[in-house]
Amino acid sequence: MKKVHLICLITCAFVVGIFAFYNFILSDKTDENKTIDVGFVYDGDESTPYTANFIQAQRAIEYEFGDRVVCHVKSNVHEEDGETAIQQLIDEKCDLIFTTSYGYGEAAKKLAIKHPQIQFCQATCANANDEPAVSNYHTFMGEIYQGRYIAGVVAGMKLQELLDNKDITESQMKVGYVGAFPYAEVISGYTAFLLGVRSVVPEATMTVKYSDTWSNYNIEKELAEELIDEGCVIISQHSDTIGPAVACENAAAEHVVYHVGYNQSMIDIAPTTSLISTRINWNHYMLDATKAVYTDKKIENVVEGHRHGYDVGAGFEQDWVQMMELNSHIAPDGAAAQVQKLIQAFKNDKIKPFVGDYIGVNPFDASDTIDLKDGYDENANSSAPSFGYVLKDVITIE
Repeated sequence: MKKVHLICLITCAFVVGIFAFYNFILSDKTDENKTIDVGFVYDGDESTPYTANFIQAQRAIEYEFGDRVVCHVKSNVHEEDGETAIQQLIDEKCDLIFTTSYGYGEAAKKLAIKHPQIQFCQATCANANDEPAVSNYHTFMGEIYQGRYIAGVVAGMKLQELLDNKDITESQMKVGYVGAFPYAEVISGYTAFLLGVRSVVPEATMTVKYSDTWSNYNIEKELAEELIDEGCVIISQHSDTIGPAVACENAAAEHVVYHVGYNQSMIDIAPTTSLISTRINWNHYMLDATKAVYTDKKIENVVEGHRHGYDVGAGFEQDWVQMMELNSHIAPDGAAAQVQKLIQAFKNDKIKPFVGDYIGVNPFDASDTIDLKDGYDENANSSAPSFGYVLKDVITIE
């Protein structure tokens, strides 16, 4: 009988333990009837590739949470109007607000300080840990230099193929880049791209033209056309529209020119010239941040990535950076295998692109230089890029 009683006690204890564990798991989901309001401030709309990527994340949140989340969206908001749009979301009782353009950062943090009950998540900014740091203001970004470097390798392989086929000469090993502003985010990106190109063809040089706007189709297209006329064989971009891709496709009948995109695949826009694109996958951070707010947890404890205080970033290892479709019709031989090899190398932390016999010059202070002989560890202290030096003798700013 004692054995029977002991078995019963053990069985009961086991069942109680199972129920306790099950209730613990369920408690992580919080009240299924709970609803939170989530706001989004976009500088464009779904027609612009940059904003379309954020809208994908918004859709993922809507799919995951259903009617447990109410989304409030402000689109086509100029940076100078950011504070007004954010205040509108505050007035609409949002519990979590995503601001998605660099220029919103100052206003978002200012309002976060005033409204500690609301969580603010700012993309592509680096001010979360600046004083005063507040627990309800966060920054995040994918480590996009990784994707830009791989895109540059593909571009370099294409240049080498063109040279081998005598479609271009050694003097034509020149790439062009349409950048938005001379910010570290843009400079880091085009530097990583060129270093990828030069890992294949060390003679390649780059010309950069700034549009002084994040999203203007006509200006971006015009700058790309100028670069093509100046002899650039491959055009890439850190700008938000398809303008440079269209310029390349239109010019292909008269020029040897190819395109490397950003934010989305541009093969459908430029089927005979667009080689490959890279993008940041915002889904992971934005979905996990929403889960954190919904379950009353600290955002940095839920999001998987490289944490820097109130800032989180990640690359290929967390699927925050992605390579888009490779255009098999025009891609150089071996490009697909090389892309996969490099992705795996980044996942294993085997590549540090910012290294070599280069001197970088601060574009705002010529006395401030950096020697890359020992390398530069991009994104070591923040999700936002920090490399803001123009490589002497190999990059020309026009």
